[in-house]
Amino acid sequence: MASNNNNIKPQPVAVETPKQNEERYEETNVHKVYQEIASHFSETRYKPWPVVETFLTDLPTGSLGADVGCGNGKYIGVNPNILMLGSDRSANLIEIVHERGFEGMVADGLNLPYRDNSLDFAVSIAVIHHFSSTERRKEAIDELLRIVRPGGKVLVFVWALEQTKFSKRNFEPGQQDVFVPWMLKSTGQVYNRYYHLFKKGELDELFDQQKVVIETTGYDRDNHYVIATKK
Repeated sequence: MASNNNNIKPQPVAVETPKQNEERYEETNVHKVYQEIASHFSETRYKPWPVVETFLTDLPTGSLGADVGCGNGKYIGVNPNILMLGSDRSANLIEIVHERGFEGMVADGLNLPYRDNSLDFAVSIAVIHHFSSTERRKEAIDELLRIVRPGGKVLVFVWALEQTKFSKRNFEPGQQDVFVPWMLKSTGQVYNRYYHLFKKGELDELFDQQKVVIETTGYDRDNHYVIATKK
């Protein structure tokens, strides 16, 4: 999970994901890592992505929704005219959310603590690529749709396999399952986070066309995204 070598700039490496015990794999290679890097990670996450900001500011006044995998809560206060509840697997990140004066709770993205059809919207920004199987990634989408009412909207962003020439992300062609290094500023220690890089169209396929209407599918800042409305 972690290493320490200040002489070599760490690079992403291709990995094989397990055929079973995916939850344990994610605990080691995602959740524990974010617990360790939460403070440094939060320092780098402060500017909302434009597509997400527009989605949130265009919501009707009084809308109630969820930011699933909210990190440090940078999107929770974007639109003061809506109420958005944050959740994340990292208790250390949720502590930062609380320090910023926002509502947040520790929760599993596959078992969210919300009633069926209870919210007007849900967002999941740069989260679902951390699930290590197609089945678990689809479960995460289905869970977002479970908590949103008919007519409610869902926005999902994931890292893209297709990167622009200006991207800071350095992936080998065709390398979909990777460890992406994070070097702690304070110690130089390197932690590897698991990512599944999405091909064009792959995210769309996770949305059940009988449950949603896909309003927008796009590519922004080296990410694929989908905006969908629940039927």
